[in-house]
Amino acid sequence: MRDSRETITPRAFVAGYPIKHSRSPIIHGYWLKQLAIQGSYEKVAVTPEDFPAFILNLKNGDAEYVGGNITIPHKEAASRLADQVDPLAEELGAANTLWLAEGQLLATNTDGIGFASNLDAGCPGWDKAEVAVVLGAGGASRAILQSLRDRGLGTIHVVNRTVARAQELVDRFGPRLQAHPMAALPELLQDATLFVNTTSLGMDGSEAPDLPFESMRTGSLVTDIVYVPLKTPFLLQAEAAGLSTVDGLGMLLHQAVLGFEKWFGERPEVTEQLRRLVLADIEASS
Repeated sequence: MRDSRETITPRAFVAGYPIKHSRSPIIHGYWLKQLAIQGSYEKVAVTPEDFPAFILNLKNGDAEYVGGNITIPHKEAASRLADQVDPLAEELGAANTLWLAEGQLLATNTDGIGFASNLDAGCPGWDKAEVAVVLGAGGASRAILQSLRDRGLGTIHVVNRTVARAQELVDRFGPRLQAHPMAALPELLQDATLFVNTTSLGMDGSEAPDLPFESMRTGSLVTDIVYVPLKTPFLLQAEAAGLSTVDGLGMLLHQAVLGFEKWFGERPEVTEQLRRLVLADIEASS
C-alpha cells in the first residue's frame, strides 16, 4: 500500500465482465490528452466472483487506482460495497462511478446526469415537457426515470411488456409515475411531449415496432438511449413525423464527466471532436 497518492500518476479504470467493447477508455483518453494530464484510464475485466476482492484492493490502495467506472454486471454490488453512497445511487441501488477520498470509497450513479445533460445539449428546454412516455422497465430505465422525476416532469408513463415490472418502478420512484402495458402506447403518445426508448429495440439492426409518433403534440421530442445505430428506427420514425430527436451517444459521453473530474481534478467538456472520435470507433467496429 502506498503512503501517498500525490507521488504517483493517477490511474482510473472501467471494470465489468465482459469489458472488451467498452468505449470509456476512448473518452477519458481523449480528455487526458486534451487537458495535458499525466494520468491513465484502462479496462479491467473482473468476474462477479472476484469483484468483492477487487473493491477491497481498491479501498486498501493496493490496486493503486484513484477510482473508476463500474459497468455490467457489477453496478448493484458496487453500491453495496462502497463506504459512502450518495442519494442518487442509494435510491437506484446501483453505482457506476467510484472514487477514493480521505480513506473512503465513495459512490454515485451518473447515468441519469448523462441522460439529462445530453438532452440539455441537444434540445434545450426539453424538461418543460408535461407528459413523458418511457418505453421499458429494465435496469437502464431506472436512472432515466429518476432523472425525469427530479427534473420536475409532471406525469411519466412507464410502458413495458410486463406491467408488473413497470409497477415496481412506479412504486420505487413515486406517484408521478404510472405503469402501462404495451397496448396502451398509441393512446399515451397522443398526450405526450417526450418519448424515451430505454429498451434494446432497434439496437445493432434489430427490429423495432412502428409507433404513431405523428399523433404526438407539435414540438415533441423523441430520444433513444441506443446509439448503435446512431439513428435508430424510433428516431427515424420520429423525424419522418416532423419531431425533434436526440440520439443516445451523448448520454455515454456526458455520464463520464463527473468521474473524470473526481479522478483527475479537472472538469472536461463534451465536444464535437470527442463525439466524432467515438463515432469513428463505432463505425470501425461494425
